[in-house]
Amino acid sequence: MGEIVNLRQVRKDRARAEADAQAEANRIAFGRPKKAKTLQQKRKALEESRHEGHRLEGPEDGPAE
Repeated sequence: MGEIVNLRQVRKDRARAEADAQAEANRIAFGRPKKAKTLQQKRKALEESRHEGHRLEGPEDGPAE
């Protein structure tokens, strides 16, 4: 004979597990200090400006003929 299971408890346990997973994802996405966020933004801006600096023609310029 199988184990008796309270379906209400199972639903609550499942909801808790989903909430914990969402909380973990939020901690990863939003849990960085401001200094780390600004440092990453500055590095990305520098990388993009260096990348754009190597263009042979500007973004508004058409292809050279």
